[in-house]
Amino acid sequence: MKQFFGAFFGSILGIIIATILSIVIIVGIIKSSIDAGDKKDDEGISKTNSVLKLVLDGQIIDREKDNPFKDLGDFGPFGDQDGHGLNTLLNKIAKAKTDDRVKGIYIYSKSLEAGFATIEELRNALTDFKKSGKFIYCYGEYYGQKEYYLASVANKIFLNPQGSLDWKGLSMSLMFFKNAFEKLGVEVQVFRHGRFKSAVEPFLLDKMSASNRLQSETFLNSIWSTILTSVSDERKISIEELNKMANTLAIRFPEDAIGTLIDNALYEDEVILELKKKIGITDKDKINLVDFDKYEPKDKKVKGLDSKRIAVIYASGSISSGHGGDDEIGSDALTKTIKAARLDDKIKAIVLRVNSPGGSALASDVIWREIMLAKKIKPVIVSMGNLAASGGYYISCGADRIFAQANTITGSIGVFGIIPNIQKALDQKLGITIDTVNTNLHSDVGGALRSVSASEYSYIQSGVEKVYDVFTKRVAEGRKMSQADVDSIGQGRVWTGKDALKINLVDEIGGMDAALAYAAKKANLTEYKLIELPKQKSPFDAFLNKKELELESRFVKRNLGVSFTYFKQLQKLVNVKGIQARLPFEMLVE
Repeated sequence: MKQFFGAFFGSILGIIIATILSIVIIVGIIKSSIDAGDKKDDEGISKTNSVLKLVLDGQIIDREKDNPFKDLGDFGPFGDQDGHGLNTLLNKIAKAKTDDRVKGIYIYSKSLEAGFATIEELRNALTDFKKSGKFIYCYGEYYGQKEYYLASVANKIFLNPQGSLDWKGLSMSLMFFKNAFEKLGVEVQVFRHGRFKSAVEPFLLDKMSASNRLQSETFLNSIWSTILTSVSDERKISIEELNKMANTLAIRFPEDAIGTLIDNALYEDEVILELKKKIGITDKDKINLVDFDKYEPKDKKVKGLDSKRIAVIYASGSISSGHGGDDEIGSDALTKTIKAARLDDKIKAIVLRVNSPGGSALASDVIWREIMLAKKIKPVIVSMGNLAASGGYYISCGADRIFAQANTITGSIGVFGIIPNIQKALDQKLGITIDTVNTNLHSDVGGALRSVSASEYSYIQSGVEKVYDVFTKRVAEGRKMSQADVDSIGQGRVWTGKDALKINLVDEIGGMDAALAYAAKKANLTEYKLIELPKQKSPFDAFLNKKELELESRFVKRNLGVSFTYFKQLQKLVNVKGIQARLPFEMLVE
């Protein structure tokens, strides 16, 4: 009887889910049809005086995800993938620069979830767009410092009269769990090489070590310096004055920023009037604002490029063995992709786009090996995004050339491992005791139910030292440095791209466009076809194959907000397996 009711209710649930999906799919198809019908209006882009409207809200990820239901927002089955792909934004901005149908770009700035390096790359593309003589206007109801850093590229910046603008300098906070673990009776046993490798500090200390504070202050001031220089150049305000404004909290109300950080405090309807003036139409005329998402540039088709390809391979997320997932680099999947590109004669060069805080040292080495094999056959160039640290740097160091943004976080050449011991917590807090049977003296070493002995600590630490030795050798070979020099700038220390350039960890400051240009030059290509790898799964396969854990994680993230960063940090480090080459901490920079 139980089996009958189980099957019965299971069938009912399946029918309900299938019905909901069918409805969503039908709605999506109808909406796509409507959009197709409206496309003529959208391609009102063919009219004169067209302005692209770019609404920047939510995430900016390296690669746009296929999502036919994007316009449905939270009602679609993939509503949690809202935001923009940096690759799509850069491509459209570059095409709009030479599209004589486009007179300018109007940015409606909302809340950005993006790293400073991503914002810098987008900002550089917009700066290049202005070189055509076209304009950029920006409006927002609120500018955080990330939003303002991007907005500062605009010819005119407008803020809602009742809005706000943050200008106070950057801050970074770290959370420490030492006291909480002591109260719980949990001992964290640490193995590491690198005095700056502070990933384990949250379990050992109640505040930053002197080394961690030094590196944090250094890279935070480096990022702030880049922002100050960029804003100073665009707004014609001295760096000294910008720092004074931050130190005195001079920007309290919109009117305080007029004439310095912004051009005027206006409502959006008033900004639209300013746009009309700019393109030379009357207040009564209708401005042709074109949704940036629907803008389809007219690509020039060149014959014979199918055999002249450059492959952009995306490597985003933490590094682990296996196949990985949406936000994780799996060594099996990535090496398979690189190998396929290596063996494809039509692909003349590879650009590896790295955006990773690192992870498993073993998985990183497996990926490194495949990159070295590819490098023997064709140029391999690395383009670093927000993060290419620790394992992320490991997989980058062997490339022919490395490009990074000034605000990229990189380096962190160091390794660690942790083993939690919960024996005391079980005994003293829960009254649970442990009894173990082993076949040999150290059979249970590495478990979480006892402390390691002195000889076992030495055994595990020797593994950490071996991984660090191999890591620094890989970097030394790839960067043509001595291993001693690598060690002197290693030790787990984090650097910005700007500082990494000075110590030979990267070759050039530049984004994806610079990396592609160099790859084309190395491959002797004047024109080429760009392909992006790995091939994306269809949205339906991705949705149906989502693990329960991934769905739970998205739910937790949506409810915890910014606190999710700390939750993720604790979750990752508690679940660490094997020796890690990982960024020392989850950074929350505001």
